[in-house]
Amino acid sequence: MADTIVIVDFGGQYKELIARRVRELGVYSLIKPSSVTPDALKALAPKGIIFTGGPNSVYGDHAKLCDPGLFTLGVPVLGICYGMQLMCHMHGGTVASAETSEYGAIEATVDTHSALFSGMEPTQQVLMSHTDRVVGLPEGFRATAHTANCPIAAFENREKNLYGVQFHPETELSLNGMEMLRRFVFDVCHAEDGYTMDVYLKEQIEAVKKQVGDRHVLLGLSGGVDSSVCAALLAKALPGQVTCIYVDHGFMRKNETEQVKAAFSQRDLTLIAVDASENFLAALAGVSEPEQKRKIIGRLFVETFEKVAKTIGKPEFLAQGTIYPDVVESGTDAAVIKSHHNVGGLPKDMGFIGVVEPLRGLFKDEVRRLGTLLGLPDALVNRQPFPGPGLAIRVLGEITREKLDILREADAIWREETGRANVRADQYFAVLTNMRTVGVMGDFRTYDYVLALRAVTTSDFMTADFTRIPWDVIARASARITNEVRGVNRIVYDVTPKPPATIEWE
Repeated sequence: MADTIVIVDFGGQYKELIARRVRELGVYSLIKPSSVTPDALKALAPKGIIFTGGPNSVYGDHAKLCDPGLFTLGVPVLGICYGMQLMCHMHGGTVASAETSEYGAIEATVDTHSALFSGMEPTQQVLMSHTDRVVGLPEGFRATAHTANCPIAAFENREKNLYGVQFHPETELSLNGMEMLRRFVFDVCHAEDGYTMDVYLKEQIEAVKKQVGDRHVLLGLSGGVDSSVCAALLAKALPGQVTCIYVDHGFMRKNETEQVKAAFSQRDLTLIAVDASENFLAALAGVSEPEQKRKIIGRLFVETFEKVAKTIGKPEFLAQGTIYPDVVESGTDAAVIKSHHNVGGLPKDMGFIGVVEPLRGLFKDEVRRLGTLLGLPDALVNRQPFPGPGLAIRVLGEITREKLDILREADAIWREETGRANVRADQYFAVLTNMRTVGVMGDFRTYDYVLALRAVTTSDFMTADFTRIPWDVIARASARITNEVRGVNRIVYDVTPKPPATIEWE
């Protein structure tokens, strides 16, 4: 197994980003809660430990602490923000409320003799986000960075291999943050960069073979990135032993069902594609409330999946495209039945003897890289984020086949024009509103739908800003949609960030 760096989480919003940054360096990372025991960490044989930030004050009643034994495992520890303050507090130093809080990009002066900043320029831009700060160093520690308002912006105790930074090196606003992490991981921890997707794929193929043996596996294939990569990996590990059920609810984007069928037609698995669109449309007749739509779609998906599954015998294992953020968010490392994003949860009473989750150690960007390695087409690997209920929640109000067809065509044009212009947006799609307006086409008056275009830029999808797309791109898409798609006579562009809006409209 590759060398490992353990991320100990104290409630910081950047825990997954820290773990991803370490993996980008070619070193495996794991996230563990602040309650992790020294014995549990020792069993992982980590090369180093990183403490995350957190929302509490280390001197407050609700402070998240850790077992002091984490500092005596003989491996280096790096504390980030709250993690630095906690390290200080638990070693007898003093943390107090800052006279002046620091938020945003700040200029810091670093000691280039420090192991973290060796060879760097003495002035660095870093991201600060704190109201508390270290005001008194523990015995044996020395300050290695400062800002105008933070005299101790970093410290170290080389004898004990303990390091702390008040800022967030994992973020892009810390311009040389990756270099600082690189120095900790390689120069301080002496880790080796043996973690790659090739290595992960080989290990998972062997693990799946060992778990399943010659038995059969059933997978609910949604056509999304996770389930598609999971299916491709299973087909490689267990040729002829995998059955995938693809339920087409009728709310997919243009040509997506055909793409899914084509992508897996040459794989050594059995793909059962079920066209249940008529059933879903009938169940949603007259329904306009978004949450009710979701519940109906989820219930019907479960019923359809279970009905088809009963016709193919009794597979011993259920496979799922669970990825690492799902594991982290569940708060446990135990196997958890993942709620299918189309559903409210797959059937739990079908008698499976085990769950196969070959992607549970990967972040989304790693899943995409693995998909490319497995030879999946780019259209699947780099698929735009898409809600489980699909276009059903991008058609506002009651859903009809006519509305779905209008949106499918308009959305395809918008995505085509945005992609053609190489717009740097993390998600872009169209929404068919339930509003009609008067328009003029030729010599005729029209009374057709208003279509909204949406594009957002985000690093974590927890917050997002609308993308400043060039006007000529929007104009070209608008002209094409109103000319090529019957039923739309007005286009609007959504310029609302999240918050106050959400990314999706429903």
